[in-house]
Amino acid sequence: MGANGNRNSKLTEPNLIKPCPVNLWHCPRGSISTSKNSSIFEFPKWHKWCLLPVYQDWQYMQSKGCFFLEEDGEIISHQYRMQIAQRSMVYLTIKPLNLSQVEGKPSPWLSVDTALYILKENESQANLQLVCFTELRNREVFGWTGELGPGIYWLIPSTTGCRLRKKINPVTDEAQLVYRDETGKLFLTKEFKSTLSDIFEVIDLDGNGLLSLEEYNFFELRTSGEKCDEDAWAVCRDNFDTKRNELTRQGFMDLNLMEANDREGDPCDLWVTLHSMGYNKALELTEACPFVIDIYAEKCKPKIKAVHMEACSGQLEKAICKSVLSKGDAKVMDGYENIIVHTYSCDTWITSVIENKSDEKVIIHINNELSKNCVNNRGLNIFAVEVGPKSTMVCQHVMPLNERQEWIYYCIYSLIS
Repeated sequence: MGANGNRNSKLTEPNLIKPCPVNLWHCPRGSISTSKNSSIFEFPKWHKWCLLPVYQDWQYMQSKGCFFLEEDGEIISHQYRMQIAQRSMVYLTIKPLNLSQVEGKPSPWLSVDTALYILKENESQANLQLVCFTELRNREVFGWTGELGPGIYWLIPSTTGCRLRKKINPVTDEAQLVYRDETGKLFLTKEFKSTLSDIFEVIDLDGNGLLSLEEYNFFELRTSGEKCDEDAWAVCRDNFDTKRNELTRQGFMDLNLMEANDREGDPCDLWVTLHSMGYNKALELTEACPFVIDIYAEKCKPKIKAVHMEACSGQLEKAICKSVLSKGDAKVMDGYENIIVHTYSCDTWITSVIENKSDEKVIIHINNELSKNCVNNRGLNIFAVEVGPKSTMVCQHVMPLNERQEWIYYCIYSLIS
């Protein structure tokens, strides 16, 4: 086993934004009412909107990625750098990646919400300025369009955690991964090969049908905690099917078969790989959500590259807080002028951020029991959060359980200490 209990590696500016005046999506707000230390939002049932196909002639780039659910409920994902060579109108979208080959039966994770936060790099990676995030929506697609100046941008994917969460009833029956024929030769089962093909589709970030060393290393870091170096990659080229120095789908299959043979048919390491990639014992993808990012630019060809796979916290938390403070409704808690609850709402989700302007930490009690048809990322209707002095924090994300029905968000905040 490798690092962190994983399997061993198989191979040892202020004027930046000018929003587009064209209304491509309709993004209605729910009706809002407030009372002392509470927030009430009523939303109509979900509607379908249409996207105008105005970007066909713009220059285009795409990259894939994935959200992974950790054992402690934390979510990690790929993060990206995007280069824009000259000032241009840009259109970005993010959506869950459908891997289903069955017509009329889409992948179950298409209901997972996705968002993309765009930050401008100013002189260094440590100095990032929030530019925008994908507020527009068309079904499972979330997008943003506007003008960006030349420079380096960071694209940080996000999901609220309302839909991507631990399952209460785990699967107990274990699928078969390998078998032997009458001669004793080891083979991968049809079901496992199909799952490996889906995994290949997810980790092939640029979608060229091949795995580069960089793409493969994201997979290795996820499943073993280790990287494959140039020497090991050379061994891979010599022993498995490659094209243009990149691993083919068949080569990836054979690599996993080699691992099974090395263990004399014991699928233990294969299961570590599968669990790391979000699969359960029935080969169902339940603790991950692959996604695809599409970028269109009018004046130049955008460049995008996956650079990290990190927790959806830190820089993302700062970006979410900034976006909610700038776009949300602010309400001072009654009797506590230094505690402000900021609430951002759209037809898809609600995010609340608590701002503590005092010099002492505070503990806020949150009660969602009067909400209807709602689910939050914490999994609890009643909970408490601690907010440090002179700081802000994301309190909760809330979404409808059933988007086709009316949903009411009613939250009461009270100070414990």
